[in-house]
Amino acid sequence: CRSRNRSPADVRGEMALSDLFGRLRKDEDDADAGADSPAQPTKALARFLAGLSTRQQPVLLDLGPVVGSNVTFFGEEVGCKILVEDLSKDIDRHVNQTKVEELPAFFDKRFPQESETIDGILCWDIFDYLERAAAERLARQLTRMLRPDGVLLAFFGTADPRSAIRPTYTRHVVIDRAHLQYRPYKASRAKQRPLLNRDIQRLLEPLRIAESFLLKTNLREVLFRKPAAASVAPSAAPPAEG
Repeated sequence: CRSRNRSPADVRGEMALSDLFGRLRKDEDDADAGADSPAQPTKALARFLAGLSTRQQPVLLDLGPVVGSNVTFFGEEVGCKILVEDLSKDIDRHVNQTKVEELPAFFDKRFPQESETIDGILCWDIFDYLERAAAERLARQLTRMLRPDGVLLAFFGTADPRSAIRPTYTRHVVIDRAHLQYRPYKASRAKQRPLLNRDIQRLLEPLRIAESFLLKTNLREVLFRKPAAASVAPSAAPPAEG
């Protein structure tokens, strides 16, 4: 990714980027499960990249685990600086310590990034694992960090999570602009009840839903955009069937 002027936030970002590569070996060793999974279509990723491409040297925040090929992909596609904050580890820690009820307050202080310093956020399916209070507090922090006209990509499951045999997270591996590979790995917390469309829209207000796609894989891909003016009311785009 290209370099930027070195503000305090940049220094923290560079430290995070250094830590990111330091964690690659361990995380990639854990990524073998599902490495032969078939590629699945994605309709929202290309739109997300288009939103980032309008920025000069954008800053991307990834809420999933470190995936080395993803770091390379986004660096080559949009010339970004990428920060990774793996929230699955935070959730597991709270579950294992029987402190899930503390997640909302934890998210209030989780992110060191200053307000309106991030151009794009990859949430993947992290909201599926959170109860309402924690999801709302996380959403509040994400909207705070996102720059005006910035984009946020989130996936929401639509199937009953009780059908799963055991709890798993998903490592989302970018194959190309139109395909992702889903690699499951062990989780301490199961997915929670799926959110309804109106709840998804309200969750990230004042962000607006720019695109929404319901895929055949029981996954809803939603692309949000932060209004350039805070006074602009949120709106929703009808979902397109995949």
